[in-house]
Amino acid sequence: MIPKRAAIVSVAALVAGVISAPQAWAAPFGLVGWATQGGGTTGGGSASPVTVTTAAAFVAAVGSSSPAVVRVSGTISLSSMTKIASNKTVEGVGSGATITGQGLNISNASNVIVRNLNFRNWGDDAINVQYSTRVWVDHNSFSDGYDGAVDVKRASDYVTVSWNKFSSHNKTMLLGHSDGNGSEDRGKLRVTYHHNWFAGTQQRHPRVRFGNPVHVYNNYYGGVTDYGVASTVEAGVLVESNYFENTKDPFHRGEGSSPGGALVARNNHFVNSGAGDQGGSVKSLPYSYPLDGASSVKSVVTAGAGAGRG
Repeated sequence: MIPKRAAIVSVAALVAGVISAPQAWAAPFGLVGWATQGGGTTGGGSASPVTVTTAAAFVAAVGSSSPAVVRVSGTISLSSMTKIASNKTVEGVGSGATITGQGLNISNASNVIVRNLNFRNWGDDAINVQYSTRVWVDHNSFSDGYDGAVDVKRASDYVTVSWNKFSSHNKTMLLGHSDGNGSEDRGKLRVTYHHNWFAGTQQRHPRVRFGNPVHVYNNYYGGVTDYGVASTVEAGVLVESNYFENTKDPFHRGEGSSPGGALVARNNHFVNSGAGDQGGSVKSLPYSYPLDGASSVKSVVTAGAGAGRG
């Protein structure tokens, strides 16, 4: 289901305050944000889909050197982090397709799409992105894992994380793994996070190092227990038109031993939540995007985020 209309925002105009925030129109489900850059993200493209039902078949299909559309049916239990090669679409069949045990390692790859999957009880990261570009993580559900749900690090770039649901989890999304990795990460780690649903999760929504600009917009933070967004060492994060509910610390600069980065907050909606901490300036974005009015984000996101919803 794709809503009939959306407000397309000129980034430069919005940041400059030339136009007001858009009205409560539901954004479409198509690709938006940083993963549209650098040539765009199409995954396996028009390759004939192959459906897999076992771990062995899955590992072979996603590791192929050829473009592929790999469809997961049922539950696949992985015994180790599984490498996803370039030019892949990995998607679930129906609403119950599940990856458990371990997760997906998108490493030294480009042009990868992961969507419509349930990730449960992973032993490392559910999705790890490193040394990779043009990645789209869309309409998945994550819960009860060990480490990161979606971690992006080590010079990765041009990533969009959209319409996912995160619940029963602690370390949700890390962007940049170390304060000392600036030589690889400066000028990269550019990620868009939009229309994600954080349902009682704890921290890192996301926790950002070096990436600038990082765009966090139209997400619903419902009962986040530790903090929402953290901008740290040399990062620049635009936190825009999100809905924060029962979230005492929606966003701040600095985290743990990491020094503060820049954070600009605009047109967010707060219900029984803190006001957040912001400061500094963020680089301009190169793309236009549909923007829902912040007060409508809860209803829009809870209706559309997660596996089986897109």
